[in-house]
Amino acid sequence: MTKQRDVLTDSDYEALANLRYVLRRFMDFSTSAAQQEGLPSQQHQALLAVKGHRGDGPITIGLLAERLLIAPHSTSELVDRLVDSGYIRRQSDPADKRRQMLVLTNRADEVLGRLSAVHLIEIRDMAPRLIELLGDLQR
Repeated sequence: MTKQRDVLTDSDYEALANLRYVLRRFMDFSTSAAQQEGLPSQQHQALLAVKGHRGDGPITIGLLAERLLIAPHSTSELVDRLVDSGYIRRQSDPADKRRQMLVLTNRADEVLGRLSAVHLIEIRDMAPRLIELLGDLQR
């Protein structure tokens, strides 16, 4: 556990407020970009989590729930909506038929490619400010 300073300065509060502002602006951008593609933000996050999974095994409902910080039953409902929309397929895990793997469809790959490209541009534009803010918080 890290040692907490006794007194926070006005600069600490300013840096925290600015960091939250920049993060909220990014989240607003992300939500708007996903909506323009016809995806609710949470569905976009789920597709990105599936695509970005590089764990030891396939991504499952449980792992996706962990990545999205939501309950497994909520994740299952989210995946059902993604399956119904043609973004995800469920496949039985060959190693354990009780488990279902989540696989992106071509449609999901196309949408996610467009969304990820605009997100990287936005992140690269924000990076200098984020680095500055994080540096302020480290001092």
